[in-house]
Amino acid sequence: MPGEDAVNAADGLLPTLEVIEQQPLPQRAAAYAALLDDLSRRLESAPPTA
Repeated sequence: MPGEDAVNAADGLLPTLEVIEQQPLPQRAAAYAALLDDLSRRLESAPPTA
């Protein structure tokens, strides 16, 4: 089903964000940077859509 991977990825995003938000600010900033890197890699490696 198209978009199923996106839905599965979104399911894991909210718990990840909740964990990040519980951290002190310096660790939170680093965690958001790591999350951005991970999401960017996923987006760049995703097959093109028609």
